Amino acid sequence: VTVLVLLVIGIPISWWLAHTRTRFRPVFEAVIALPLVLPPTVLGFYLLIILGPNGLIGKPMEAVTGSHLSFTFTGLVIASTFYSLPFVVQPLYNSFEAIGKGPLEAAWTLGASKWDAFWTVATPMALRGYITAIVLGFAHTLGEFGVVLMVGGSIPGKTKVLSIEIYDRVETLDYSQAHLLSASLLTFTFLTLLIVYYVNRKLPIRVS
Repeated sequence: VTVLVLLVIGIPISWWLAHTRTRFRPVFEAVIALPLVLPPTVLGFYLLIILGPNGLIGKPMEAVTGSHLSFTFTGLVIASTFYSLPFVVQPLYNSFEAIGKGPLEAAWTLGASKWDAFWTVATPMALRGYITAIVLGFAHTLGEFGVVLMVGGSIPGKTKVLSIEIYDRVETLDYSQAHLLSASLLTFTFLTLLIVYYVNRKLPIRVS
């Protein structure tokens, strides 16, 4: 779910950043990149405030839906989206910027609309960026801990994720199970990255 939300938000943001001429672009880039450098506890704290009953997002959502966002699956998805957004935006932004305006202007000259040029020219040429963004967004979301714990808590069957389960196992001195879960996550992450690098090296660039 989080990856789909990340793509819906990340694609237009990346496209806009790659083509905007505003002098405030560095400001937007810095804001999006904040989760890369902020401690998860700091980000988690402010997200908890924002999603809380009196928060910027939590208050209107509770007024509309009648339910709060803190320590819920919905709140967890929103927090994960903020936390993993730079891992989706950055590869897409790099891919869109590398395309340049030449192929798009050629498509416009041939009568394609901006929407058609995006889907038939830019998207195929940025396919490697899409794959990298999806995998990095998924892997980063899967391994979250600090933000997830602060915003979603550790509610079994609702907001408890694999990283928190590993932490709980360590807390109860169940090292064998913690090792098994950690090794599984490590193996999955390594294989995922290996596949991404391999596919990106072999994937031809096609334009419809």
